Amino acid sequence: MALKVLSALDSAKTQYYHFKAIVVAGMGLFTDAYDLFCIPPIMKLLGRIYYSHRRRYEVPASVTSAMLGTALLGTVTGQLVFGHLGDRVGRRRVYGLSLLLMVISSIWCGFSMGTSRTCVLLSLGFFRFMLGVGIGGDYPLSATIMSEFANRKKRGAFIAAVFSMQGFGILVSSTVTMVVCAVFDKATNASPGDETPEVADLAWRLILMAGAVPAGLTYYWRMMMPETARYTALVERNVDQAAKDMQKVLSVSLSQIAELQRRRTTRSISNQHPTPV
Repeated sequence: MALKVLSALDSAKTQYYHFKAIVVAGMGLFTDAYDLFCIPPIMKLLGRIYYSHRRRYEVPASVTSAMLGTALLGTVTGQLVFGHLGDRVGRRRVYGLSLLLMVISSIWCGFSMGTSRTCVLLSLGFFRFMLGVGIGGDYPLSATIMSEFANRKKRGAFIAAVFSMQGFGILVSSTVTMVVCAVFDKATNASPGDETPEVADLAWRLILMAGAVPAGLTYYWRMMMPETARYTALVERNVDQAAKDMQKVLSVSLSQIAELQRRRTTRSISNQHPTPV
């Protein structure tokens, strides 16, 4: 019966739910790219606040590398932890948890606290690490869930469509940064040589917190997704539940699964005993 369910998934026609899954999974990759690539221009803003005494407000290379590295270290950690949990307790449960961690960490980054430069940068680095953990969990889970929902014919194209959202995330991160800076520049009427640390401080916090918006918008839809039929059938060994879950989101019924198996059995018998001419 498990093979019948998997065969029905592989042969299912491309349907509305496939495109919905692309958007839901793709928004996670969109947010991943936004959060990872928005930090370089933010370091420029931090330079105007905490390194105004340096030439051209340059942040030391060690500080910039540490801020970039903490998120990447968290990404590696998240891939290992959430990838393992996804195989142990199910894709759906862990999928929502990784996204929730991304939302909360993005907001935390905007509220990095402290009255000194060291405190702010340390707290930002810690929250960036936690954000990276959520991002790391989203990478393997998005690819796995999309591949397990997709049919055999379009699986590669669907996964490529999900990961293509990263490019849009990078583009939007730069766009949001430019828009926020332009708005504050217009509001303050500051000239290029003016020092406005208070404005820069508010700007970089808003840019980081904006990363929580796309992730938060898709959280509900992720929690409404059923467990993938492949996981339910092969890992949990609950074939009946897998068939029911598949029937909810894809136009494949139990009778169609049985009919598909009957046709394959008939075809196999025909190949073994061809009709004499």
